[in-house]
Amino acid sequence: MAVVSTDLDIRRVTGRIGAEIVGVDLRDALDDDTVIASIRAALVEHKALFFRGQELDDAGQQRFAARFGALTTAHPTVPSLAGSPNVLRVDSTEGRANNWHTDVTFVVSPPAASTLRAVVIPPAGGDTLIANSVTAYQDLPGDLRELADRIWAEHTNDYDYVIPPAETAQTKAYREIFVSRKYRTAHPVVRVHPETGERGLFIGGFAQRIVGLSVTESRDLLRLLQTYVTRPENTVRWRWTPGDLVFFDNRSTQHYGVDDYGDLPRLLHRITVAGDVPVGVDGRRSYAIEGDDASHYTPLAA
Repeated sequence: MAVVSTDLDIRRVTGRIGAEIVGVDLRDALDDDTVIASIRAALVEHKALFFRGQELDDAGQQRFAARFGALTTAHPTVPSLAGSPNVLRVDSTEGRANNWHTDVTFVVSPPAASTLRAVVIPPAGGDTLIANSVTAYQDLPGDLRELADRIWAEHTNDYDYVIPPAETAQTKAYREIFVSRKYRTAHPVVRVHPETGERGLFIGGFAQRIVGLSVTESRDLLRLLQTYVTRPENTVRWRWTPGDLVFFDNRSTQHYGVDDYGDLPRLLHRITVAGDVPVGVDGRRSYAIEGDDASHYTPLAA
């Protein structure tokens, strides 16, 4: 990988994942190819990047994300923000994503990267946790790593990771929309990163069954593997302030929205960069089981 020299101030947040980039105004940096190349390199290295106090609006966030590839629409089933087809509202009144997951892994071509921008933040609580699935894989004992290399998992959206704080007409309607079009996709449990060749655990909440195993057997094995992803050593916790932008590599991370802010409002806007089809250790590519047409969502749909 080429080393790009810039004046960016990149500060590691933890020993294994996350870096804050200080002293850059993303509005100005968007026309600087060298800065963008450096941000891209930092993303691949640190898995999650944090930018404090950026004065971006939806158009600015879209312009930033688009510097790293074609954009997806907001979501395969959930409507976008009105007038902004690439923007998904992550709104606490509709549900809270307090379950570890990687974005939209139930389609064959999940996003390569996600941007989250703070719009409304509670005065305390509502942090986001992000985990490094590459170091999680490296932590596996040898025999368990060899098993993980060989197995595949079915991912589906017919499992609602957005858990409502209480069942209301609004949250029920959101759930119905979320599963209005059902997807099931088989992905390798160990994904090879297309840029670095690193191996990482590619599971999370949408992974509901191991191919060839029963649901009960699958839960036990997935739960075991997931404990390595969420070990504190492999995670970073970001405390939001208004205007923050978080940028994470969806191919090598999972994330979790902490639900500890009661009935206070919390609103983030998400824009995702289209990704390719995951590839396993043996070179096989992910494949659709149900609902294979995601062309309305991602331009890189298989």
